Order: sequence, then structure tokens, then C-alpha cells
Amino acid sequence: MNVFMCVVLFLVSATAASKSGDDEWVHLPNKCEVCKFLSIEMKSAFEETGKTKEVIETNYRFLDDKGAPPIKYVKSDIRFIEVMENVCSRIMQYNLHKERVGSNRFAKGMSETFSTLHNLVNKGVKVVMDIPYELWNETSAEVADLKKQCDVMVEQYEEVIEDWYKGSQEEDLTTYLCEKHVLKGQDTDCLKEKWSGKKGDAAAIAEDKKKKKGKKKKGKDSEDEQKKEKKVKKKKKKKSKLTDTETSKRKTEEAGYTSDEEEIQKKVPLNQDKTEL
Repeated sequence: MNVFMCVVLFLVSATAASKSGDDEWVHLPNKCEVCKFLSIEMKSAFEETGKTKEVIETNYRFLDDKGAPPIKYVKSDIRFIEVMENVCSRIMQYNLHKERVGSNRFAKGMSETFSTLHNLVNKGVKVVMDIPYELWNETSAEVADLKKQCDVMVEQYEEVIEDWYKGSQEEDLTTYLCEKHVLKGQDTDCLKEKWSGKKGDAAAIAEDKKKKKGKKKKGKDSEDEQKKEKKVKKKKKKKSKLTDTETSKRKTEEAGYTSDEEEIQKKVPLNQDKTEL
């Protein structure tokens, strides 16, 4: 058995223990990790809901014809409530990546371990685990606990988040919520942990595809802008040429003859007597 297969089998046993709830292998998220992913998903949710130009009409005219002026959705309490109610459910999109350390073990996309196992199964290799194949993609104990703690944290720090939302929002939410409130005076090392990606990592591949798609769209937009600029320059050049022609024609007319007469004079030679040398 090669080293790679030994590592896979070790990770398989660890993952199986995690899904079955074995306390020896289950490493539940700490407060720092919960706040980190709560703030990440909340920023993402606010970014997604902040692209609309929808306006909420508040002028119901119950008592008079004045009522209240309409409110932009991005500034409304409705947007805040919707994000707060659904932000922790986004945590369920995460998976446990046992091959990673620290807070990086929580990430979206299939883990490298299970990606390898699925590939082995697809190739016809018999993989024996403590849990059946149908439950391989079930939510792990760690992710389930992450979601549970997220719900508690949202309820506990709702007013703090609301103050940030109704303020200028210039300060990063992770800094405002986690460093200044939830983890004030406590360990904040997990907030600095970042996954740099690894070749062959399923989650990293998904992230690369997302970045490439964004670059492709940006390149297309840039190309469209260049085409627009060329069209504008062409129009300006044509307009300038027409203006020069009109100016020349005006000067000719002011001199006492039209451009038609000028053409006739150029084409019809003056009658001259022939002279012999």
C-alpha cells in the first residue's frame, strides 16, 4: 500500500468518526470560527441584496394624503430582517475538509478526501467505510454545530449588527462584529487564517472557475468599451470633416461665387488665341 492510500484511509477513518459523532475525532468550531463565517456569509448576503434599485412604497394614505416618502430597499429594515433570518442557513452549504487545519477546515465544495473517494468508486475501486455510501455527503457534526452556534450568535448580537447596518458601513463587518464585540479581549487568530488553495482541491478548482469567469466578463466589458470609443472617435472625425467642408463652402460664397461656379471655372478653360512659335 503506497503512502497516498495510507493517508486517504486515515482521513476516511477520521471523517467517518466525525460523521458518526465520535468525540475522539469531532473538533467542534470555537467562538472565533463561528463569528468568522457568520460575518463572511453576512457580507456576502448584503452584497447580493445590495445590487437592486427597488423602492418600497410607504405612502399608504390611511390618515392623510401626505404619508411617508418611499424608501430604497438597500436602506430598508426589510432587507436587514431578510438577511438576518437566512444568513445562518447559508452555513449548511459548507463541508468539513479534514485534510486542512484550523478554521480552513470549513469550506464550501467537496473536500479533497471525499473527492478522491468518489473518484475511486467511479473507477470501480471498492471503498469500505463505517458509514454507507448514501451518507457520504451528509452534513458533518462540526458543520451542524457551526450552524447551531451561528443562530445563537445572530440572536445575541442582533443590535450590534443593526448598528453597523444603519451606520456608514465603512468599517469591515468582521472587524466591527468579531474583533470589537464578540471576541473583544479574546483570541482572534482564526480571523487571519486564509486558505491559499491547492492544485486538485475541489473547492479551490471551483474558486478558480469563479475568478476566471469574472475576468472573462471584465475582459468582454473592456472590449465593448473600446469598440464604443472607436465609434465615438469615428463619428467625431466624420463630423469634423463635414464641418471643414461647410466652412470652405461658406468662404467661397462670401467671396462672390458659389462652389458650382468654382467648379465650372476649373473645368472650362478660357478662350485663348493660338500662337505659333
